[in-house]
Amino acid sequence: MTINEVLASLFPQGHQVIERDNQLSGRGRLPNGQTIAVIGIDGAKPIGIDEASSLSRFVLDAARHKKDSALLVLIDSGSQRMSKRDELLGLSEYLSHLATCLLYADLNGLPTIGLLCGHTAAGAFIATALATRIFTALPGATPAVMDLPSMSRVTKLPIEVLQEKAKSTPVFAPGLDNLSRMGAVAVTLTPSQSIAAQVQDILARLSETDRARDERDLAGKRQGGRPMAAAIAERVRNLASDKAA
Repeated sequence: MTINEVLASLFPQGHQVIERDNQLSGRGRLPNGQTIAVIGIDGAKPIGIDEASSLSRFVLDAARHKKDSALLVLIDSGSQRMSKRDELLGLSEYLSHLATCLLYADLNGLPTIGLLCGHTAAGAFIATALATRIFTALPGATPAVMDLPSMSRVTKLPIEVLQEKAKSTPVFAPGLDNLSRMGAVAVTLTPSQSIAAQVQDILARLSETDRARDERDLAGKRQGGRPMAAAIAERVRNLASDKAA
């Protein structure tokens, strides 16, 4: 399912989302009357400083104007742009800023939903879909925080070792199923059904949850993908509370 097909299913009465140089921005009205803002990357394009900057600006504008019920982040990207220009100009800071803008918007009354329609990887993945309050995907999507060949180069472990570990430990393996087991992917949408109806259901559930509590670690524990993350996070919170007291 392409991003254009997703937009058509989301907004059956039309929308004002425009695509320029594989970047998406705009808004549309769901069948129930809610207006949602939309940003995104299409065509497996890497995210560099230019893309991160323009997407951040739209997120902040949407958060400031408070006209929308939610912000949807549609993703079919490469990784971060690996160019000398982007690195010298501080690409990591731009990506961090984009993630911070999404977190800021969500904490200030604009619920954020990530929807992975195709591929994404590395810094681009972390700064977009993983920075939203709830991350959803379509079947066949291919997320990867780091692919196994890259992981092998960084860890100096033979790729055969990593492939074996990936069979039982999701954190060593890319892919939708592994990200779901770790609690990162909350919902896999059903393309044969109305995307609008599914997003409306998600928004209804989000209105009942606490924005300040990220429960992905608990989901990862329940699903066996991150058995220790929730306990470690709780211990850190307790230690911080004790020190503050």
